[in-house]
Amino acid sequence: MNRAELESTARALVAPGKGILAADESNSTIKKRFDIIKLEATEENRRAFRELMFTTQGVAEYVSGVILYDETIRQQTKAGKPFPQLLAEQGIIPGIKADTGLVPLANFPGEQVTKGLDDLRERLADYYKLGARFAKWRSVITIGSGLPTLAAIDANAADMARYAALCQEVGLVPIVEPEVLMDGDHTIERCEEVTTLTLKRMFDALFATQVHLEGALLKPNMILSGKKCPQQASTQQIAEATLRCFRRVVPAAVPGIVFLSGGQSPEEATANLNAMNAMGSHPWELSFSYGRALQEPVLKVWLGQAPNVAAAQQAYYHRAKLNSAARSGEYTAAMEKAA
Repeated sequence: MNRAELESTARALVAPGKGILAADESNSTIKKRFDIIKLEATEENRRAFRELMFTTQGVAEYVSGVILYDETIRQQTKAGKPFPQLLAEQGIIPGIKADTGLVPLANFPGEQVTKGLDDLRERLADYYKLGARFAKWRSVITIGSGLPTLAAIDANAADMARYAALCQEVGLVPIVEPEVLMDGDHTIERCEEVTTLTLKRMFDALFATQVHLEGALLKPNMILSGKKCPQQASTQQIAEATLRCFRRVVPAAVPGIVFLSGGQSPEEATANLNAMNAMGSHPWELSFSYGRALQEPVLKVWLGQAPNVAAAQQAYYHRAKLNSAARSGEYTAAMEKAA
């Protein structure tokens, strides 16, 4: 483990004013996105969409890294340049989704664990050779009647810790993503309670496996009301609850927190991040690692049509710029319309 290199990469990913594009959707997930714009999810269409985003001029001012999918890290531009090389030449750090999806947790109905540990050491070494310098592993915690159980929280925490240790062994910065889902009718208070416990148990597991926290990043959910909760929390309530939770359980050694958008609209994800950064300085950089919240406006403009590429790139650039402003608490709703 080269600790200095890991720390340098982790800090670069959360550099002031910058955040991460999550372009690591599985083929089944990107099919759902393409279905909305009535576009067939062929390999070429997936490649063309990623090339559109990765060749957007000037976006490196706001985007520090891109999380790639196994297919994407092996793809090239139309002109034949590998995507990791294309990104690195712009000063954008290539990363990789290291997990291989979710499976039911035996004996615990309604709960899941993440696949991908069996051959992870070999796959991570391969990804490093392909140009990746960080990785991401997502686990899912569901809130419901009697859920989550401590068994599910601890099973996911243990897997996350093993993944993070394997990443650092080969020189990749691990991003740990324990997502407490916003599905359901739970209150913001219940979300805070579950997220606090989930993060505490995960960091206990990271300590136990000797993960170097200064060379790792956290990708958590924000503390939100469940989608079906009749009482939806305000932006300020979300910011206060999220920061209160993190101050209790996220070690200051972690260089940065890169939020997932997790079902929020692009505008909500930006406004909530902005509110947290407007509340003063924090022990960690508060940044973003958004997928749909960065890509949704792009897809709506692109529609899979070559004449729309320039306008779609402008939409991506604009969304990235707004999230960059939110990194310092300087975003305003009025900026949404200023293309």
